[in-house]
Amino acid sequence: MTPEPQTPTGTPDTAAGPPPGCPAHGTGPGGLHRLYGPDAPDLDDLYERLREKHGPVAPVLLHDDVPMWVVLGHAENLHMVRSPSQYTRDSRGWTPLLEGMVKPDHPLMPHIARQPICAHAEGDEHQRLRAAVTAAMDTIDHRGLRRSIHSSTQELVNGFCGRGRADLVPQFAEHLPMAVMCEILGMPEEYSDRMVQCARDALKGTETAIESHAYVMGALSRLTTRRRARPEDDVTSHLITHEAGLSDDEVREHLRLVLFAAYETTANLLANALRMVLTEPGFRARLNGGQMTVPEAIEQSLWDEPPFSTVLGYFAKQDTELGGQRIRRGDGLLFAPAPGNVDPRVRPDPTAHMMGNRSHLAFGGGAHECPGQDIGRAIADIGVDALLTRLPDIRLECAEEDLRWRSSIASRHLVALPVLFEPKPKQDVNRAPSMSSLHPHRVGRPVEPLRERREDGTDERAEARPEERAEPVLPVAPAVSWPDPPGEPRTRWQRLWRWLLGE
Repeated sequence: MTPEPQTPTGTPDTAAGPPPGCPAHGTGPGGLHRLYGPDAPDLDDLYERLREKHGPVAPVLLHDDVPMWVVLGHAENLHMVRSPSQYTRDSRGWTPLLEGMVKPDHPLMPHIARQPICAHAEGDEHQRLRAAVTAAMDTIDHRGLRRSIHSSTQELVNGFCGRGRADLVPQFAEHLPMAVMCEILGMPEEYSDRMVQCARDALKGTETAIESHAYVMGALSRLTTRRRARPEDDVTSHLITHEAGLSDDEVREHLRLVLFAAYETTANLLANALRMVLTEPGFRARLNGGQMTVPEAIEQSLWDEPPFSTVLGYFAKQDTELGGQRIRRGDGLLFAPAPGNVDPRVRPDPTAHMMGNRSHLAFGGGAHECPGQDIGRAIADIGVDALLTRLPDIRLECAEEDLRWRSSIASRHLVALPVLFEPKPKQDVNRAPSMSSLHPHRVGRPVEPLRERREDGTDERAEARPEERAEPVLPVAPAVSWPDPPGEPRTRWQRLWRWLLGE
């Protein structure tokens, strides 16, 4: 058993820390490392040093030097999320909260405080709330979803395709998920630059996080009021009218949960996947050569750069042991996909291609596994494929080593992804993306079908139903005139050729 230098509960040592510039700077009471602030080191590097020192579970400090455990091991993360008898998402029994260490204005309070959502509930209450959420999301028309992703992608690309250059983080990756999610929830009028900025800021734990969170909640409150008075065919309306009888507070909080989780996850996933395509020659060669599909590329990105580095949080319901550490009742723990995905016990070579393996931790697990993960996958799959189809000659404008990242406890994402390409004309947002006939043909790949959910809550990959099967993006034929054959003018063969020609 790894010796425990200090339990992360109770009153910490209040001795002054080392002065700025000291090699030990960035540590707090008891010599524990801080995961926040300007003095926090590169978190990926810190996680590896913590793993070497403490093993798969390590003590750390959150904002205001609040103690916490970070779970670094793959198996230990899965054990925690799959053991509801030992760990809960309900923070009301968290010792630092009970002892007054966590103030109401704590930057992470929007994610720590207990809320009326299925992610923080247990037992029958969890079943009631989770059933409403999954039922509402099951009403999403997947053909309509794909059309929405395609049209939103087209509209975003139209905004910069004529200039021959773009920054794919603020101009594409951060906007596509929000545009699609606002449509799914039933509030397309709320989609704006400010909504995008506030959603991202609310998840960073910054000084303005609470204000940003309030702006998003204001939009969701207005939506809830409108749909309570007049339901329509959207996720919000189905959530309101479900037999579980959710209150307005429960509806708003679950809309927040769905919006934040889907937005942040997919925005980071898009940026990371595009970076891999642009910076790793072998990666793009496998895509263009048909050796890897876009869905497989997305899964590889979920292993290498999970959208959420850590998730706040789980709380011990009893004294227990995890990863060789003694966990006391009331201790808080961070579910940590980023270090868990590179646990050397399950992934000795972190550079190895995972070949579509879905055993990563990106979407959690157990009773609280992300119910909307396949929506995020669809946005990323279709968005990346459509972008590469529109801009097949896209390339990185800067050197790979010049790319900058912004890290927080919750996530690590690209600040910018500048690219160059030959200027392209705008396209009808309602047409499937196509490339200029001047460029080499690239065969599109069908989107991986969404998974069905069994009655026991587990997922099963299913064959797409005929009416939901994604249409492949076919190669664009050269712009030549195809004469009408004699006889009936609009045969099926002619219609096919006219479609290929974009007529």
